[in-house]
Amino acid sequence: MIIPLKDDNPTRRLPGVMVSILVSNVGIFLYTYFLGEIGFRVFTDKYGLIPLEVTQLTDAISPTPIPFLLTFFTAMFIHGGWAHLGGNMLYLWIFGNNVEDTLGHVQFLGFYLLCGLVATLAHVVSAPDSTLPLVGASGAIAGVLGAYMAAFPGARVHVLVFYLVLRIPALLVLGIWFLIQLSNASMDPEVEGGVAWYAHIVGFVVGYLIMRRRRKRIREVDVPDPWYET
Repeated sequence: MIIPLKDDNPTRRLPGVMVSILVSNVGIFLYTYFLGEIGFRVFTDKYGLIPLEVTQLTDAISPTPIPFLLTFFTAMFIHGGWAHLGGNMLYLWIFGNNVEDTLGHVQFLGFYLLCGLVATLAHVVSAPDSTLPLVGASGAIAGVLGAYMAAFPGARVHVLVFYLVLRIPALLVLGIWFLIQLSNASMDPEVEGGVAWYAHIVGFVVGYLIMRRRRKRIREVDVPDPWYET
């Protein structure tokens, strides 16, 4: 198991949007946690995204107090447990600040939500008849990881491997993460009650392509690019 701890990639400005997203996720999780098991389940059924409702364009399975298509966004801020929350927020904390530094605050927010939206759509396509609510920021954060790999493939990341702390390139860390998602998706095509692997894969690819396109535009207008690290 490889667990990232931090990177050696300083930023030029405070990642206000990333921190706000992180605090929002933690705050919402704590709220749902103190609702108790039944309250948490009711909240998740209402504000998580249910694929069958999307494919059937109905809000009949678990009616929400908001337009049910907005659950594409509310689901990104709900987590199923401490491990689910902790893993997502760890990756967001390590890699999100540099992506926000590169894109800027407003563009980062739009980028984050777009990656999450497309990743959720991928899950709906992979499990169109599922009545289980999808929750978690994994798809959006996968987009952040893809963008980081496109922008900073040579940045060094400190990772915990069993009992050793190693300092290895982001390209290797995130490449291994992506291969794990591909492997699990191929071995576990049934996402019912499990992990939305295809949301992770698509979110990562979308984030990578968006950042690659941005960097290409920067080079085309001959603007110095201070963010690339070899």
